[in-house]
Amino acid sequence: MSQRRQITGFSNPAVKFLRSLREKKHRKAAGKFLAEGLRLLTDARECGRLPEMLVMARGRDDHPLLAALEADVLAAGGEVIETEEEILAKITGKDNPQAVAGVFAEFDTSLAALDRSRAKIWLVAQALRDPGNLGTMLRTGDAVGAGGLILIDDCADPFSVEAVRASMGAVFTQAVAQARWDDFHDWLRQGEGQLVAASLRDAVPYRGAPYAAPCFLMVGNESRGLPEDYELACDLRVTMPMKGRADSLNAAVAGAVLAYEVLACLGD
Repeated sequence: MSQRRQITGFSNPAVKFLRSLREKKHRKAAGKFLAEGLRLLTDARECGRLPEMLVMARGRDDHPLLAALEADVLAAGGEVIETEEEILAKITGKDNPQAVAGVFAEFDTSLAALDRSRAKIWLVAQALRDPGNLGTMLRTGDAVGAGGLILIDDCADPFSVEAVRASMGAVFTQAVAQARWDDFHDWLRQGEGQLVAASLRDAVPYRGAPYAAPCFLMVGNESRGLPEDYELACDLRVTMPMKGRADSLNAAVAGAVLAYEVLACLGD
């Protein structure tokens, strides 16, 4: 069983490593990512995912969930570090950090790792650049019982601190896959799956549209939307009424509205 150790200096190699995980190139090189907060780490633990390294602020309040998390990490051979709150703030990049953070191994994000039969709804995002929107889509997927989120082309990193934080733990409950459009389209057509796009091009009203499971709901880039050829490759294009001055919804909001309509149509 591993032991808890103390870190008191900003120049400690472990601190430098943990801080480096805030940058994508270092996350990819290490194959690891950072998550913070007892609630989020508890969600991960309940999903069967334990951090390889647990970092706790000295002087934190005792909590039974934190004690259970620490015990499980140590029993699994992980590392537990106790440090000053200001060092934890440097690690997480927040002035008022949570009392605990964890380092996790990145998940398999290949399309081959997905089982399309495990859910009636899947969310798909193309060129989604905002990590907050990405995290929100993960939360939506968790809320509607989706199988996961498939990221097409150049999207924000789902394992960035910002996306993980915005997911509120859903990064651990939802499968995440990353692929180029052609690879995704080929994979989708090799089995069952209805591809639905939020669109204005020859679209039908989203309420009561003929959705079919498994339904893959696709939204596009925050400013440009979906490329025309992607929309034309869809089985169904749906539109939502815009009664005010705005001509579109936020990408993550549009995905949520569509997901709940599909949930209502397909049932539990």
